[in-house]
Amino acid sequence: MSGHSKWATIKHAKGAADAKRGQIFTKLIKEISIAARMGGGSPDANPRLRTAILKARGANMPKDNIDRAIKKGTGELEGVSYEELTYEARLGEGAILIEVLTDNRNRAAADVRNILTRAGAELAKSGSVSRLFKREGIITLDGEKYTEDQVMEAALDGGAEDVALSDGIIEVTTAPEDFEAVANVLSEKGFETMSAEVSMVADVEVELDKEGTSKALKLIDKLEENEDVQNVYSNVAIPDGFEDE
Repeated sequence: MSGHSKWATIKHAKGAADAKRGQIFTKLIKEISIAARMGGGSPDANPRLRTAILKARGANMPKDNIDRAIKKGTGELEGVSYEELTYEARLGEGAILIEVLTDNRNRAAADVRNILTRAGAELAKSGSVSRLFKREGIITLDGEKYTEDQVMEAALDGGAEDVALSDGIIEVTTAPEDFEAVANVLSEKGFETMSAEVSMVADVEVELDKEGTSKALKLIDKLEENEDVQNVYSNVAIPDGFEDE
């Protein structure tokens, strides 16, 4: 696993079980709602909704929460209309991709710009950062609950590209088009996931000095804390043991 991917995976997976669970659920509800609004409330006929539901199930969101989010998207329940935005930014040699779901474009834009400015980062030209990333399916499981071999056998049967164990977390990587099949196979075989999503992964990572790495992680944390920010991706490599220093 790559340095940043490993850090982000561990952070995300642990976050689903700690005080950030509510924040994660809020973001997932928004994602499900907009998928239902754009493509209808039937997962069978709406691939984006199916993926959003798999992601929510991967974070162990209750079925009732998922159903309500779908109904808000289709208008069966009163809900909020969200708009999708993407911002691209640079912090020194590091590149950052920021996906936003908001009901107030002006507020989101001002907040993102303010967070970037305070961190010494700046907005980048459209396309200059996004071209550095590719989509991959990422599914994580508890390495203390399952062995790498157990997960590997099931995941590869489903069409996974790779399975790796690091810092007590098993990460399954898939092509975007195989994500749903692999997630379903793991579920059918009784595996409980910590997270499951189609994510943006950097083609090539960059290594910064200790200060630069610390700044990048603090910036990512600040962005993720914002209610309008849905996902944050970076190409900054996190050295082994960095958080222990």
